[in-house]
Order: sequence, then C-alpha cells, then structure tokens
Amino acid sequence: MQLTLLGTGDVRQVPVYGCECRACHNARQNPALRRKPCSALLESGDLRLLIDGGLTDLCERFQPGQLSGILLTHYHMDHIQGLFHLRWGMNDHIPVYGPEDGGAGDDLKKHPGILEFLPALNAFEPFSPKVGLSITPIPMQHSKPTFGYLFEQDDRRIAYLTDTVGLPEASEGYLKQFELDVVVIDTSVPPQPQPPRNHNDLNLSIAIFEALQPKKMVLTHLGHQMDEWLLDNELPYGDIEVASDGMCC
Repeated sequence: MQLTLLGTGDVRQVPVYGCECRACHNARQNPALRRKPCSALLESGDLRLLIDGGLTDLCERFQPGQLSGILLTHYHMDHIQGLFHLRWGMNDHIPVYGPEDGGAGDDLKKHPGILEFLPALNAFEPFSPKVGLSITPIPMQHSKPTFGYLFEQDDRRIAYLTDTVGLPEASEGYLKQFELDVVVIDTSVPPQPQPPRNHNDLNLSIAIFEALQPKKMVLTHLGHQMDEWLLDNELPYGDIEVASDGMCC
C-alpha cells in the first residue's frame, strides 16, 4: 500500500495569484515549491484510487482504465473541479465514493457521464475495494459533510485527514485505538491566536499529533502563509514533516 500526495496546497494553491510574499516568490522561481489542489493517489497492487478530484489535469494524468475509482473527502470545488471535465470522457467507467454532497454535487450527479456516484459512505463503516485493503470513513469538522479515511493493509495504517478544524471527539477516540504509521493532516495556516473556522492551524495539528501519537505526521493542505512561516521557524517534533507535491507516504 502506497499513498502519493499529488497536491498539497489549500484552495488558493501556491503561489497565490498576485501575491508577492516570500513563499509565493520562491514557488515561482522553483517549481518544486509549488502546491496544487490537495489530493492523493492510493495504490495497492493493481488498485489505483484517486483521493479527491481537484486537479484540473486529470484527463492528462490518467489514461482510460488506469483509475480503479475516486474517493472524495467532500464536495468543495477545490476537491471536485477536475471531475467536471473528466466526466465527459469516453470508453471508461469510474466509480466515485464519498460522503453526502450537501447539494454541492448536484450538477455532477445530474450529468455524471463516465462517473458512477455510489451511495454515500457511512461513518466508521469500513469497506474493501480490494481484498486485504480496508478503508474506513472518519468524520471531520468542516463546513460541508466531510470524511477523512483510515487505510489499513498488512498491519500498516495510514490516516488521511483533510479538510478539518480539529477532530470530532468520536473520530479522535476511534483513531486512538490504532497504532498509526502515518497521519496526513490538514495544516492550512501557521499558529493562530484563535482556532481557524474551517481548517487546522499548526497548533491544532500538533494537538492531534500528541493525541494520536502516530509514528509520523505529514502536514498537507498548506497555504502560502504556512509556507512563509516555515521559512523562519522549525516544527516542534522530528516526527512531523511538511508535505510536498509528489511525496510518497
């Protein structure tokens, strides 16, 4: 089982259009510092499951038949925008898993094209798209119905937790029963005096790290302010690292 982070940026991406901060300047000079919409690819044997569809080049990245399915965390535009073009493809059929859409996916579901939107997943109810691989939806705290996911195979466990501001009590309690190899966590902004409304700041991510005690935590869904903060500051634990586009977990 391998998780590749295809995009690690927030809704603005990095660099931000029109921004001249140091992080955005550096990203314009060095493509390796750019951040595309937050998304990932889970691979297990011949299974290739795309996590979120915010990348706008899906039709170029994946040839027909290469994707086993798409797993959505939620239906905000930066996580589904690439599906609006992909759906009009031909000679393919792609199942789509995810939570309730909260009305945001109406147009996609009315005109799905090659996408097959399956019934909404249920919280804490594992499913297995492949023998030996278990995927459990984990409720997040966000402005639309949102799931993180716990991936389990061969005694290895990866929790992919975005978008969220903190963790619901039930979700934290559920995850604490496992020894987690990797937690990939939404960390959109640097430490704030007050908790943000929809996404973690670094303070909340550190609190989640201390509560879940994974072997490693990877910060994703980062905004340009977080990248600029990192130019002058170090993370408090060696087991916490910053994601980059293309990174494997």
